[in-house]
Amino acid sequence: MGFIASCFFNLFEPFFRVGQRWLGLSRIAWLFVAPNLIIFGMFTFLPILINFHYAMTSGVQIMPAARPFVGAENFSMLFECSNHFDISTCNQDLFWKAIANTSKFTVLQVVLMVFFSLLTALVLNRKIIGRSFWRGVFFYPVLLSPVVVALLWKWILQKHGLLNAGLMAGGYDAQEWLTDANWSFFWVIFVSIWAHMGFYTLILLAGLQAIPRDVYDAAEMDAASPWRTLSRITIPLLMPNLIVVVVLALIRAIQIFDEVFVLTGGGPGSATTFIVQYIYQVGFAEQIHLYGLAAAASLVLAAGILVLTLLQLKLSRAGEAGKRKR
Repeated sequence: MGFIASCFFNLFEPFFRVGQRWLGLSRIAWLFVAPNLIIFGMFTFLPILINFHYAMTSGVQIMPAARPFVGAENFSMLFECSNHFDISTCNQDLFWKAIANTSKFTVLQVVLMVFFSLLTALVLNRKIIGRSFWRGVFFYPVLLSPVVVALLWKWILQKHGLLNAGLMAGGYDAQEWLTDANWSFFWVIFVSIWAHMGFYTLILLAGLQAIPRDVYDAAEMDAASPWRTLSRITIPLLMPNLIVVVVLALIRAIQIFDEVFVLTGGGPGSATTFIVQYIYQVGFAEQIHLYGLAAAASLVLAAGILVLTLLQLKLSRAGEAGKRKR
């Protein structure tokens, strides 16, 4: 097998020799990465440039050449409001409703996600019976497709679903879990935490296991209380992992779409309509496809994600600098 592989790669040796002669030894690496760069450019950078073009043009035509240039008009439509403190006075009130829903969802979901992920990691880091089994149980939902997760919980939460069946068996009335605005928002947060918590728990668990045991032995010798050990040892040493978890959770929360679209469809009304669903709805779902408006909204979303990414890099570098000083 090794001989066959050697013969196969020897077929390309003349090609590499010519490339090395033309490019030089220091630039031959570009020859190897060129295919990946071309594919990456075609499916990443080119769509970004096209998206900018759509954001600066208007009309319902999908071909870029057939779209008239309007400059920043699409952005003006998004931000045009008589009173920015009253969403109903905005030209695109659904956009601002989606922004408000996304902000509320992001704050609540990230805070709860970090709290329960940290709590779960602390428990799974202890010597408990079946520790490996429970680690697998908490990570398993991460392996499922978001659509599968949403369909599973929709089957449980619908009017004639499993949860209402259990309530009625206990003598209680069935609830409109997905058609009541408050309950639907609650369940969207709950399902998203259930689906993704295992990933962040794994990151925090890795950070906990990297903390030297000697530190805890010293705290135990000093008769430090569990709370003092947690607040003065565990949390500070776990801070780099916590920063990564917070920023990743923020980015994922802002981009929430799959689970919500399948679970509630953005309803009831616009109670669970988030920014990504607004982009999808304006650009593709409505009868008149406003590609320029959707592209402009997507760039607003991209700017928010870029800010969070830069924040993560800054905080990570600050944490590394703090470690070196200590």
